[in-house]
Amino acid sequence: MGLYDGVDLRLNVPHSARMYDYFLGGFTNFAADREAAGRALAAAPWLRAAARVNRAFMQRSTRALAEAGFDQFLDIGTGIPTSPNLHEVAQGVRPDARVVYADNDPIVLSHAQALLTGTPEGRTAYVEADATDPAELLAAPGLRETLDLSRPVVLSLNALLHFVPDSHGAYELVEHLKSALVPGSALVLSHVSPEFAPEDIARLTRIYEAAGTAAQARRLLETARFFDGWNLLDPGLVPIAQWRPAPGEVPGPPSEVSLYAGVAIRP
Repeated sequence: MGLYDGVDLRLNVPHSARMYDYFLGGFTNFAADREAAGRALAAAPWLRAAARVNRAFMQRSTRALAEAGFDQFLDIGTGIPTSPNLHEVAQGVRPDARVVYADNDPIVLSHAQALLTGTPEGRTAYVEADATDPAELLAAPGLRETLDLSRPVVLSLNALLHFVPDSHGAYELVEHLKSALVPGSALVLSHVSPEFAPEDIARLTRIYEAAGTAAQARRLLETARFFDGWNLLDPGLVPIAQWRPAPGEVPGPPSEVSLYAGVAIRP
């Protein structure tokens, strides 16, 4: 049987995860994804760089939290597996780390086995769930069997929430997820902003919406609201390349990526 046998891929409909894979130079994308991604790149040629910078933030933030002692991670909106994946970074620091990936893209489901190969000491799991239904997501058996929610968990929402507009309850779903986590847990988040390249972002929003994907860029204060009640770690909510860059790394101008990022701890 082939990798995609029995999976309804909806190949004629672009999907944000497969477009992101295309921006990263991956091969798990199809004609409709590449066509939509091409229109997006024409509107904002910096999108490829933004995808790489976002991946680098995921790696830096995961490593920093694992080094701080975190050993449980919930990554929602996983996307197409691209090594190093979050569990590879976390388990590279803490071999006993437990990681749950959640996504609702059938392509990600078909590639889930790539996300489940972790260290012998740790554990990884994949659950098919929709971020806009946090109650169902949190009740998923694979999640409950892998993570102990009575202990701190890192909740990763990287490059996800700009696909959940206010009309779809973005703030409510994040609060639902946050409320399920105990004090000492962490929230990791990156989000598109219109503040650095407003014309590009306006065009991109229209392109994604025309492709059937809801989208909403948010300004700094609107993005900061997702962290309400939690304490941001230094350097705060900042242009993504400025979040603890690697030694010797010189962040480019924010207009090249148009993303904010931050990490916060539940008191």
